[in-house]
Amino acid sequence: MPSSRPLRADARRNREALLAAAREALLADDAAHVEEIARRADVAVGTLYRHFATREALVAEVYRQEVAELCAAPARLLAQHAPDEALRAFLLLLVEHAAVGRGMGEALDSIMATDSPVFDDARDEMARALDELLAAGVAAGLVRSDVEGRLVLRALGGICGMRAKGWKDDALHIATILYDGLRYAAPNHG
Repeated sequence: MPSSRPLRADARRNREALLAAAREALLADDAAHVEEIARRADVAVGTLYRHFATREALVAEVYRQEVAELCAAPARLLAQHAPDEALRAFLLLLVEHAAVGRGMGEALDSIMATDSPVFDDARDEMARALDELLAAGVAAGLVRSDVEGRLVLRALGGICGMRAKGWKDDALHIATILYDGLRYAAPNHG
């Protein structure tokens, strides 16, 4: 179990380098071995295992980091755009997130076989991010009020779960249709 003490600066740099290298390696080859990840991070394999007990723990942390970055976007988007446009941008980011997840397919499958709560936690965080955007849109009268983030996430999950060639283009198009539906019947939607 990792210590709750803050990491020394060099250990923190190694951990960050391992996470960045793992993301890069897993996107290039979702079966990337720990040796390849350690090499890319310019650390020894033992250093990797000091930070992450298993390859699955490393993959789970890369995924958690991806989700954290994604779910930090609503505040930034709301600061830059009207609530409905912020929602649209986030829906498109969710499709991009799905593409990253697909790039890490086999690696993510390996953590699904464990007791890791990473996917449940991720869905909860993404639903909360969508709830924040939907609430801002409802408050501005730009988004219908009868939809919750979890429902939108389920719809996108179905779209992004398609296995056909060209799924991403289709998912982006369908996300736009979903966005239009979220604005339909909103009080101030013109």
